[in-house]
Amino acid sequence: MTIPPLAARHCWHAAINPLHSTIYFSPDTAKEFATLGITDPVAVNLAQRSAAMGAVGAGSVTATFYNYSHDHVARFLPAVWDTAGPEQVLAARLRAADTTLRRLLGPETTGSPELAEAADLAMRATEGCTRHARVLYAAHADLPVPEEPHLRLWHAATLLREHRGDGHLAALLLAGLDPVEALLSHTATGRGMSPKWIKRIRGWDQADLDAAADRLRARGVLDADGTLTEHGAALREQLETDTDRLDAAPYEHLGAEGLARLAELGGAVVRQAMAAGAFPPDLRG
Repeated sequence: MTIPPLAARHCWHAAINPLHSTIYFSPDTAKEFATLGITDPVAVNLAQRSAAMGAVGAGSVTATFYNYSHDHVARFLPAVWDTAGPEQVLAARLRAADTTLRRLLGPETTGSPELAEAADLAMRATEGCTRHARVLYAAHADLPVPEEPHLRLWHAATLLREHRGDGHLAALLLAGLDPVEALLSHTATGRGMSPKWIKRIRGWDQADLDAAADRLRARGVLDADGTLTEHGAALREQLETDTDRLDAAPYEHLGAEGLARLAELGGAVVRQAMAAGAFPPDLRG
């Protein structure tokens, strides 16, 4: 059965990416990493997402994360691995995911047959993912699959998130958007991070943001007030369309009925997590 247009993108935005991302803003993550001696929030962020690749340096992370300042990354990597190794970091991350989801969802949801069904559907979708040219996905695909349903769902969401993300980088290069331009044009869609969080997490300063905005205005992507022009909106839509095409395989493997069910079940889990305060209210731009 053919996948309906935009169905996979909707599922990713509504159910996959936010479910995975709950750990990045969780106090449980900070507590787990503090036990390892990693207390700086930026170091926590960089270490937990890159640990699947091993004790990598700043260059590898800047390349695979795309829109982080290299100087920002180099402040913490590879030095963070002297504090805790990748295996310790991955274990702490999984513990944090466990505690976070249990806290946000409660025992009724984490132990529900609906959540277990969502985990099975998401894991089935990952069977359609491919490793070539997808560094972050391939690294995470080598990790063991947790047994508990809520962690299996989180693990599958992580795989699907990184699979789409790896393809998205190729689309960004094709679109000719550098790291800060990619961030600002995404913010202008209403889905991206606010400038406050771009600075805090990605490591860019106001001068970087202002220069990128000037470049985007010169290209006709942004208006004078920072909103997307008609050309800019078309550019962002083409970017997402290209990403959809590169990320179609897992959802085609799952099928239209399974995809719709995953979006329904996963979306309900995400809405519950968001209602419980999973994300800062000022995160989006």
